[in-house]
Amino acid sequence: MKFESFKNARVVRSSWLEEGGRRLDCNPYMSGALEARDTLKSLDAPKEPLKSLTAGYAGGIYNGPMFARHWVEDPRYGVPFLSNSDMMNADLSMLPLLKKSYAESRYLSYLKLEPGMTLITCSGTIGRMTYVRPDMAGMWSSQHIMKVVPDESRIPPGYLYAFLSSKYGVPLVVSGTYGAIIQHIEPEHIANLPVPRFGDEFEGQIHTKIDKAARLLTTYQTEGKQATVDLFESVGLSDITADEWHSWGPDVGFAVSHISTPSLRALNFNPRFKKLAERISQGPHKKLKEICLPGTLSRGERFKRIDAAPGHAYQMIGQKELFCLRPEGRWIAKTALDPDSLGVLGAALVAAQGTLGESELYCRAEFVWGSWTKMAFSEHILRVIADSEVMPRGCLFAFMRSETAFRMLRSISSGTKLQDHHYAFRGELPVPYPDKAIQKAIHEKVVSAYEARHRAVALLDEATRMVEIAIGGGED
Repeated sequence: MKFESFKNARVVRSSWLEEGGRRLDCNPYMSGALEARDTLKSLDAPKEPLKSLTAGYAGGIYNGPMFARHWVEDPRYGVPFLSNSDMMNADLSMLPLLKKSYAESRYLSYLKLEPGMTLITCSGTIGRMTYVRPDMAGMWSSQHIMKVVPDESRIPPGYLYAFLSSKYGVPLVVSGTYGAIIQHIEPEHIANLPVPRFGDEFEGQIHTKIDKAARLLTTYQTEGKQATVDLFESVGLSDITADEWHSWGPDVGFAVSHISTPSLRALNFNPRFKKLAERISQGPHKKLKEICLPGTLSRGERFKRIDAAPGHAYQMIGQKELFCLRPEGRWIAKTALDPDSLGVLGAALVAAQGTLGESELYCRAEFVWGSWTKMAFSEHILRVIADSEVMPRGCLFAFMRSETAFRMLRSISSGTKLQDHHYAFRGELPVPYPDKAIQKAIHEKVVSAYEARHRAVALLDEATRMVEIAIGGGED
């Protein structure tokens, strides 16, 4: 029999087998934890256990209890709640609200986030990490997120995050994983993880980069939200809130006359949708199809998923990855992709298939800027590309990211279990249309927000790479 080379193959030292009691399953040897441990052992730098560098509740390394979710819609009575999937997203302005009195109770109060913490997913997909930035202060997190709270008198928070999220830190974190179907790690599994120390100057440099990245991401969040506010205020309106939408009552017991033939689904004619569209239509506006380039405002083409090496492929982003700060998609051969699947500068991309759950990403929008033009996007994503002569693309995105657009897009859904946008209603949606000077200012604010976001990602990568070079000397 002829054996081909395998991408996921690894040479295992006999000493590792001895340490593992001759355990022969792959997990302990494929994670990279043993290589990371040996590299740190050979490193001529002092190491300290993680638990000696943290402070606060439970010593500064903790997750939380299982608890029921008591949701509210009114921000006055709730706090933003971060799940282990939400924490990887860039835009955190759409989080569900946990009942404030419940969150602030003794039972859950210690799950409040503070800037400088490192968050680690500890259930399901293990070892994904996020640095808590200033705009995340006051959010609450689920029990599936482990908090690592640095003792700032012992270690700079940014440096600790950069090490834990590096190619040496992550394998050591996940090496304590247990469980068969749903995997977990607990605080005690990482308490003794060795943290290398490189002196105040180097660690300070790393912290400065991570801290600057966190502040840039806060700028991204603030400016993106403000662009939407500016757009609606420029035409004498305000964006609807989830609380306001639900206060308008359920979509039952209404009559409709002169129904168009493309749809007989009640959702497409519900009074809340009609009221929302009329609010915009009473002021300066254009239909979405009048703003978009001809031939756009549609989902992408289907294509085969043929995996290839990065030099011969594009990274393909699906709906799940679309909203991540740093999307991780499959590398699909260039020859298999439709050219129209590549990102277009300034396009608004909308999750176009899904279900109608309040926390689902279906109908949420993202903006293509910077390196995203070199990525490919799946056929499940709606391309909304403005004609720049009609409206600057950033200005249109300021509308597409709004709660108003989200609710209108959901109201034109068709399908049974998996929803899609009805082709006959997409282009008819009204869009606020302020003066050209205001449109340009809003576009520039959106671009500024995304420039800040991309600079932040570059700084995060740069800081992590500096730590990896310090530990391994730049080895791959």
